[in-house]
Amino acid sequence: MATVRDLYDVLGVARDASPDDIRRAYRKLARELHPDVSADPATEERFKEVTGAYEILSDPQKRQRYDAFGAAGGPQGQPFTDIQDIFDLFFGGGFNVGGRSRGPRSRAQRGEDAGVRLSLSFREAVFGARREIDVERLAVCDRCLGNGAEPGTAPIACRTCGGTGEIQSVRRSIFGTVMTASVCQTCRGTGQEIPQRCAKCRGEGRVRAPATVTVEIPPGVSEGMELRVGGNGHAGIAGGPAGDLYVALAVEPSPHFERRGQDLFTVLDISMTQAALGARVDVETLDGQERIHVEPGTDSGTVVRLKDKGVPNLNRRGRGDLFVTLHVLTPNELAREERALLERLAELRGESTSREPSAAELRRPEF
Repeated sequence: MATVRDLYDVLGVARDASPDDIRRAYRKLARELHPDVSADPATEERFKEVTGAYEILSDPQKRQRYDAFGAAGGPQGQPFTDIQDIFDLFFGGGFNVGGRSRGPRSRAQRGEDAGVRLSLSFREAVFGARREIDVERLAVCDRCLGNGAEPGTAPIACRTCGGTGEIQSVRRSIFGTVMTASVCQTCRGTGQEIPQRCAKCRGEGRVRAPATVTVEIPPGVSEGMELRVGGNGHAGIAGGPAGDLYVALAVEPSPHFERRGQDLFTVLDISMTQAALGARVDVETLDGQERIHVEPGTDSGTVVRLKDKGVPNLNRRGRGDLFVTLHVLTPNELAREERALLERLAELRGESTSREPSAAELRRPEF
């Protein structure tokens, strides 16, 4: 069970801090945690905690009471589980931390997010696509239209709490009789209950239903990315907004290219004579055949860069590059005339090539 920290620790000051020290610490934290700065629920709770601590420690009488009894915890030595509990115990019920009412909360709640996995071809990931995917999600019940009540009936004020969303109780403390409030478990704090629940959704207001969602795949996505399709998750509760749909992408590998970021890499085989004499050869790119120039005397492993022939930059202009590694093929089967030409070349270059001919070479007919 979570407990409230020491109020001096909440503000980050020493127990003997001066009023000015407490005021400066609060202002610094309030600027960082104010709901106008961050919509994170955790930050909002932290702001509420800081505000409550300041409300007590900035008031000399309240601070004196807290210093005398606060460390002992709540009734029967139980720890405080909410900053509001400290106010209720020390300063009476009805005090509100941060200016927020503890009245009934709305039944409307945002729907949960949903997730699905989508397989893409390599070209779809590179150039983008529009895909329709089938999902199963919670949709608004068409029998009760989402309010959870059987048609002809409606939610009513909770008969347990009288529509307040809270159950009040009286307890004795070191300061006398104190009234406290807790969330009503019948209506879960909404102040409403459903006496006749919808037969189809059993009061949930939502039912599982298949749906088809159109997803726009932008150019340049890659394996493992997630796309958010707003408002296509599970339906909200009691009229609340729908959640989002998150699409996890799985990209099929390419038989021709290796992708590294937005750049592509491929290997092109060229002959020994093309590497020695130079040539113009065609290479496969994403946009079709591209002719490249092989310089005379090119070594195997030479890399040729083709600018803007890679993958489009995601949500930006431009593309990556295509890097072509030239692989020089050495012939392993030579006709007698071809061998003779190569031997003559080796002789002209002063290179030793003496080798006993194999039986297959001796049997090979001349052309």
